Amino acid sequence: MSEHGFKLVGVIGAGQMGSGIAQVCATHGLIVTLIDQDAAQTVKAKAQIRASLEKLEAKNVIQAGTMAAAMERLSVATDLAALKDADLVIEAVVENEPLKSKLLAQADQLTRRETILASNTSSIPITRLGAATTRPGQVIGMHFMNPVPLMRLIEVIPGMATTSHTTDRILALCQALGKEVSRSQDYPGFIVNRILMPMINEAFTALMEGIASAEDIDKGMQLGTNQPMGPLHLADFIGLDTCLAIMEVLHEGLGDPRYRPSPLLRKYVEAGFLGRKRQRGVFTYT
Repeated sequence: MSEHGFKLVGVIGAGQMGSGIAQVCATHGLIVTLIDQDAAQTVKAKAQIRASLEKLEAKNVIQAGTMAAAMERLSVATDLAALKDADLVIEAVVENEPLKSKLLAQADQLTRRETILASNTSSIPITRLGAATTRPGQVIGMHFMNPVPLMRLIEVIPGMATTSHTTDRILALCQALGKEVSRSQDYPGFIVNRILMPMINEAFTALMEGIASAEDIDKGMQLGTNQPMGPLHLADFIGLDTCLAIMEVLHEGLGDPRYRPSPLLRKYVEAGFLGRKRQRGVFTYT
């Protein structure tokens, strides 16, 4: 084990984020159990991880043989009881506070007392999530960026009760995973989404008010501010339901009307137009 002291990692949630986190951890020598209550999703996630690693090997981004070694270190399960021996549990389910709190509370009961519990939340205060457990000093935020294997940043967010020992171990882990860290205070949205989501929200308001077409809004921001992707395409990539959930956390947690979710963003979500994952968001995907 390296300086961080972690060997066995449990990841809860086999969606896009959880799968990416599991892939990066397994690639860097950790033994990983990826857990999802949907057995079919765990099979799909494992296949996607294998395909991703094969592609990275083919492009010489990772060394030959990395994929086979990483897949040997990766297992999947449908029962949270598989977390019992984990040194670190990373929760990576949808941005829903009651669900995250429930899963962290269950992990708290199932794991050893020294196990650290981390949440991949992109906006929900860590102090509140920690309060759902009996070990708030060992609860911390690890906000990975999407797609996890390619994005270099992890936001690390200690809660009010998080100990410096917990924080130091997580910072060491991030370094071992080859990531850069932005350390944020525990306020809604942290750093990235506190700034990014209001921009995306304003793009929806501009579209709703007819200031420009979706294509021209994205072109203006992409070419005019040198962003790799326009805000509306980015919202589709993230998931419009996730964008709405984050804006609601910002609005409720900060109490400022400037964080009120755009009515058009809410309407898209109500229609089920959630972005790439549904082949329909602001734009249509085939």
